[in-house]
Amino acid sequence: MKEAATSPGRRMPMNLRVCEIFRSIQGESTRAGQPCSFVRLAGCDAGCTYCDTPQAQDPAAGRDMTVASVAAAVTDLGESLVEITGGEPLLQRDGVAALAARLLDAGCTVMLETNGCHDVSPLDPRIEIVMDVKTPGSGVAKRLCRANLDVLDGNDEVKFVLTGREDYLWAREFVARTPQLSRVRAIHFSPVWETLPAAALAAWLRADGGAARLAVQLHKLLGVQ
Repeated sequence: MKEAATSPGRRMPMNLRVCEIFRSIQGESTRAGQPCSFVRLAGCDAGCTYCDTPQAQDPAAGRDMTVASVAAAVTDLGESLVEITGGEPLLQRDGVAALAARLLDAGCTVMLETNGCHDVSPLDPRIEIVMDVKTPGSGVAKRLCRANLDVLDGNDEVKFVLTGREDYLWAREFVARTPQLSRVRAIHFSPVWETLPAAALAAWLRADGGAARLAVQLHKLLGVQ
């Protein structure tokens, strides 16, 4: 179970290293297709083979912003759905917690996309976590924080990014032997854009059935950020 929200009186660092803040559509979750504001943070420690946001890997990328200024920029974009992404947001955990609290208290729905390598249990339970389970094709499958599987609940989603058939079979087996995943809102199988045709993955899912759903990067199909 995720812990309760941090007490408002707790002192936190109030800066974030931000690559970009922008408005687009949600592309890869059960909220796909909804207008959404994104806060992309700098720095990632995973090093996936298929990374599609290399500009956010460097922790020195972007610029320093106060949590208050990030929240104000998001408010100015005018969307009630906000995703905090990266990079890896949980490398800036305290600042992320402070930002999420501000946005949640202002009535926003807050999503957080994470690579699955870091503990999610301290996060505000109101945050909708979209957590990767890295496959062998990512090169970092062994880095999964397995304790997270006991923490995720019906407010959260899990995503497997697949490079090919071997990753698909691995992910299918992982889901079958991980009963904790029955608690999450959705399990997504997403093809790597350059190496696995979405139609092939759809055919495998159609043939096998199971709990996973196809997740195509809608923003890429539409040619938007």
